[in-house]
Amino acid sequence: MRTRRERLSRVTATDREAGAVTVFLAISVVGLLVLIGLVADGGAKLRATQRADAVAGEAARAAGQVIDLPQAVRGTRVRVDRQAAANAATAYLTATGEQGTVSVGPDGTTLEVTVTDTAPTVFLGLIGIHTLTVTGHAEVTLVHGVTGGGT
Repeated sequence: MRTRRERLSRVTATDREAGAVTVFLAISVVGLLVLIGLVADGGAKLRATQRADAVAGEAARAAGQVIDLPQAVRGTRVRVDRQAAANAATAYLTATGEQGTVSVGPDGTTLEVTVTDTAPTVFLGLIGIHTLTVTGHAEVTLVHGVTGGGT
């Protein structure tokens, strides 16, 4: 009868590559999990960026609807009422639960809205990154014109 040590030394002496597949498999699985995590969390960031852009665009559109009526009626110039436009955009951002900034151009015909949001992560949370910050941006320019034959 052989001792335990003899049996173990015989196994290791005859099969020098025992366990090599296990190391390769462990490294490959870790690499695949990293790739899956990047795809999943990258997709979440992309969706959050698209949402921030959409919210910024709609807030800018809401602000662009608030024109300075006295000047528009007189026909002198079409531009936004600065305070009312900023209030309209801020109200839209508040209704959607987003945070952002609103700025009106110096001539009152351009508006810019920037929205900042966060996206939660799944796989990156394992290494301490729990949220990704995204920014959406929209710019609106007021145009005024009459088209057609004029009849």
